[in-house]
Amino acid sequence: MTENTDRKKGAGGKAGAAAPYNQESPDGPEFFGSATVGERGQIVIPADARQKLDIRPGDKLMIFSNLHGMRSLSVMKAEQVTGFVSRAMAKLSRIEKMARGEDK
Repeated sequence: MTENTDRKKGAGGKAGAAAPYNQESPDGPEFFGSATVGERGQIVIPADARQKLDIRPGDKLMIFSNLHGMRSLSVMKAEQVTGFVSRAMAKLSRIEKMARGEDK
């Protein structure tokens, strides 16, 4: 596990909250298992994935398709998506000001 995904064990040996998962694993994508789509289109996220990525009941997840040029689904916590978009917008705003000559 990387520093950003390690959980600290508290009293009773139970895992506590994970640190924010903000970087890609140096080993590349991690495989957590498979899931079968049920009658109502539902899947179960494997427990190891939920634990490592700190996915808890009630968390909002965003589902994307074709992110990496292949026919696939990618799942991200909504808070990660909103954080990424906010940071990207701030960078774009600075670039726009530089292009107009407003930021010297």
